[in-house]
Amino acid sequence: MHDILDLDRYPLHKPGSPEWLALVERCKQDLSREAMFNLEGFVKPEALKRALAEVKPVMETLSFTHKRRHNVYFRKEVPGISEGHPALNMVDTINHTVCADQIPQSVVLWIYEWPQFAVFLGAVMGKEALFPMRDALARANVMCYRDGEALNWHFDRSEFTTTILLQAPTAGGAFEYSKDTRSEGNPNFEGVARVLRGQDNSVKSLALKAGTLNVFRGVNTLHRVTPCKGPDERYIAVLSYFDKPGVTFSKEDQIGFYGRAV
Repeated sequence: MHDILDLDRYPLHKPGSPEWLALVERCKQDLSREAMFNLEGFVKPEALKRALAEVKPVMETLSFTHKRRHNVYFRKEVPGISEGHPALNMVDTINHTVCADQIPQSVVLWIYEWPQFAVFLGAVMGKEALFPMRDALARANVMCYRDGEALNWHFDRSEFTTTILLQAPTAGGAFEYSKDTRSEGNPNFEGVARVLRGQDNSVKSLALKAGTLNVFRGVNTLHRVTPCKGPDERYIAVLSYFDKPGVTFSKEDQIGFYGRAV
């Protein structure tokens, strides 16, 4: 793993050591303050080149194009809000996805399946343990956003999202978010509507560099990736872990996200 990750800078291979504990504490503080933490340069440049060389041919020939019109909740009905409310305005998302079973023995899968990675994430998230998914398709995905394509405003349905940016786009592709847009006791529909109208001055923008690990709590923080521009596409690996073993998608979810089921 030394050839893939910068373990001198981020000593994930030394759990319990003073430097590991210091990194965990730093990430916890960032997560509390910003609803995310970022480890820039987490993946080494040569490993990024290998990862892209493994993924790009598959992306160009076998990827599934996921295009959908949705509201920020990904639900047709939301309790407590009437039809036609601006918080339910529809937005468009489009991306191209390669699934885990299409890139076996790849850099992305080696990182995903490395036990010390899940140990580190669990420590930062305050979990006794984290487990890779059993789902052959959903466990690790690589998504590509081409010129004009974007991941639009939404709340995440999972507690946290783990991503590694493999390639930044020529322009655009900024990560924008409104921290704590809602809370468990306050859906803040008016605040959601302000974000969608571009009237929330608290929205922050982050331009990630290739090789950056980003772990984000997006359940209550509205966020998006702005449209990508130019010939260089945005490639990002999405790695899914849960605090219980054996998690899989339903066949219906697999077909909805990937156009096939296994």
